[in-house]
Amino acid sequence: MATSTYTVTGMTCGHCVGSVQKEIGKIDGVTSVDVDLASGLVKVTSAGPLADADVIAAVDEAGYEVAV
Repeated sequence: MATSTYTVTGMTCGHCVGSVQKEIGKIDGVTSVDVDLASGLVKVTSAGPLADADVIAAVDEAGYEVAV
């Protein structure tokens, strides 16, 4: 198991949270996605290490950005 945490900007509501969870959840190996709307923190748990680029692309697909 691997866990990574990202800060996502632009989320303002529960729909935003759902969109981010859905897109990140499509990445192979992801077992859970926990999004905290108030802080913008997204905790991704996966079977093995994930490429940051894959998570960034998924967040972008959902319409948001990962803060760097």
